[in-house]
Amino acid sequence: MDAEHVACSHACRNTCAMLQQALKEETAMVRFYTALKQECDYPDVHSMIQELIEERSKSVLAINQKLNELCARMGVLDGIMSSFDPAGV
Repeated sequence: MDAEHVACSHACRNTCAMLQQALKEETAMVRFYTALKQECDYPDVHSMIQELIEERSKSVLAINQKLNELCARMGVLDGIMSSFDPAGV
């Protein structure tokens, strides 16, 4: 993906479109490297590709963690806002 084609809407609610796109890209790279690894039988290249898979997988986990944090934060903020909602009383 070209960075010039990525634009943040700045209107996320319970998630982040930019992180969702990053997650999609990183996941695609893990699948790509996994396919390469299955085709490769040269030990040095095989181990290098495995390292790339592990690094990308760490990125996927970090992005997922941040998305979960954002979702939890929005849940808390929604709860606080609803406590001030006069219609709910």
